[in-house]
Amino acid sequence: MSNPQSDQDLDAFYARRARLHLDAPTLILALTLTALSIMAWGYFRSLKPITVQIDQTTNLILSNQTTVAGVLNDAAILLDPADIIFPALNAPVPDNQPISIKRAQPIQIQADGNTIARRTQSKTIGDALSEAGITLKLYDHVLIDGSVVDPKTLLAPSGDVTHLVVQRAIPIQVNDNGAFTTLYTTAPTLGEALRQAGLIVYLGDYVTPDLGTPATPGYQVYIQRSREATINVDGRTIRTRTLANTVADLLTQEGIKLENKDYADPSATTPMSDGLKVLVTRVREDFITESEYISYDTVWQADPTMEIDQRQTSQAGNEGVKKRTIRILYENGRETKRSVDREWIESPPVTQIINYGTKIVHRSLTLPDGSTVTYWRKLRILATSYTAATSGKARTHPEFGITASGMRAGTGIVAVDPKVINMLTKMYVPGYGLAVAGDTGGRIKGKRVDLGYDEWNLVLWFQWVDVYLLDPAPPASQIHWIIADTPKERYTH
Repeated sequence: MSNPQSDQDLDAFYARRARLHLDAPTLILALTLTALSIMAWGYFRSLKPITVQIDQTTNLILSNQTTVAGVLNDAAILLDPADIIFPALNAPVPDNQPISIKRAQPIQIQADGNTIARRTQSKTIGDALSEAGITLKLYDHVLIDGSVVDPKTLLAPSGDVTHLVVQRAIPIQVNDNGAFTTLYTTAPTLGEALRQAGLIVYLGDYVTPDLGTPATPGYQVYIQRSREATINVDGRTIRTRTLANTVADLLTQEGIKLENKDYADPSATTPMSDGLKVLVTRVREDFITESEYISYDTVWQADPTMEIDQRQTSQAGNEGVKKRTIRILYENGRETKRSVDREWIESPPVTQIINYGTKIVHRSLTLPDGSTVTYWRKLRILATSYTAATSGKARTHPEFGITASGMRAGTGIVAVDPKVINMLTKMYVPGYGLAVAGDTGGRIKGKRVDLGYDEWNLVLWFQWVDVYLLDPAPPASQIHWIIADTPKERYTH
C-alpha cells in the first residue's frame, strides 16, 4: 500500500475502507431489493393490453390472466346473471378481439297490484313484459313516466331503472241516446273514459252516473243528448244546449221570462228540435193623450132693428176639445203599431151667433157738381181700373170690348162681384163718378170693383174707397145681407 501524497489521496483511501467494512443486514436488504426488482421487472414484462367493451364504452386493461374471468376479476368488473359476455368466462383471453359485455337493462314493473324488479335483455317493452310473465290484453296501456307508450317501443339501455306501469282496460257499457256500445278503458273516471273514446259530453247533456265516478268494470253509462238552440233576446244572442221539451222550457232554463205581451217565435208551446232558433220579442205599450180642437159653427140671425151692414155678436163662439187616448205598441224598442184606444168630447164647441142688420136707411149724398143723389148702402171697397185692351181679349176677338152685361167697356162701366153687388146696380164712386155695375172679372172677388176707362183716358187705381149704392134698393130677396170681409183693408199709421 503506498503512502498518501496529499489530502485528496487520504479522502479516497478512507472511502474505500468504509465500503469494505459494510455489515451483514445491509447486505441482505440490498440483495432482497435487487431480487424484488428483478421479479417486478419480470411481472410487468408478462402484462399485456386487453380491450373490454361494456355496451358502448371501451376500456383498455393490462393483465397477464389467461382467461376472461381472470381478466374481469383483475379489472374488478362485476357481472349480473342477465348480462351477456363474449367470449364465455372460462374461455381464454382472445388475441384479436375485445371482451364484449352487454349489460341487462334494469326495469321495474307495476302490474296487477304487484311490483317486479328485474333486468332484461329484451329489445322491446312488450318483450320485457312477456319475459316477466305479464300478458298485455287488447286496450291495455303501458305507461312510462305517466305517458302511454306502444309495447313495440324499443327498450333503450341507459343503466337507469326503467319504470313500467301496466294499466288494465276494463269494459264499460254506454247508452248514447239509444245507441249501445262497449268501451274498454284505462281511464280512472267515467268522464275521462268517454273523453278517451272520443265521446264529447256537453254541459247540457244528462249523464248518469256522474262523470267523476271511478271507472269500474261493467259500469253502465246513460247519456241523454241535449239539442243545440239559439236565442235572440234583449239585443244579445245566446247559444246553448238543452234537454227542454218545448220553447217555454228552454226559456226557463236560460232564465228568460215572457212578461205582459212578450212573445217568442216560434211560440212557447212549440216542441224543441235540433238547431232551433228562437226570437224573443219584448212588447211594451205606451198610452198618450192627444187633444183636437173642434171648430165652432157661426149662425147669422137677421135683426130688422139694426141697419144693414151692422153686426153684433150675441153669443161668442168657443172651440170644443176632442180628446183621444193613443195606444202605441213597441216591439224590441221599435214602434210597430199605433191605434186609438178611446176617444171622447172633453168640451163641446159653443156656436157663435151674430146678428146682422136688415134695416134699409136711405140717405142723401151731394156730388161735386152740386147735384144730390140718394143711396141705400155704403161699402168700403178696393178699387182698381181697366180698359178693353187690358181685359185679356185680343182686338181681333169678336167680343173684344164687350162686357158681361153686353154693354161696351169704357168710362162709367165697372166690374163687380155679383155676390156682393148685383149686376146693373147704379153707384157712385168718389173720384170716379157715377157708374153702373155692368161687368165681372176673374180677379174681382169680394169687396172689389174694377173701374172702366176708355183707352185714351185710363187712370190707374189701387185704393180703398167708399162706394155708394144708389136708390132704388133691390127687393130684400136680392140683397146680399152678409158680405165676406175679403179682401181686408190694411190700415197704416
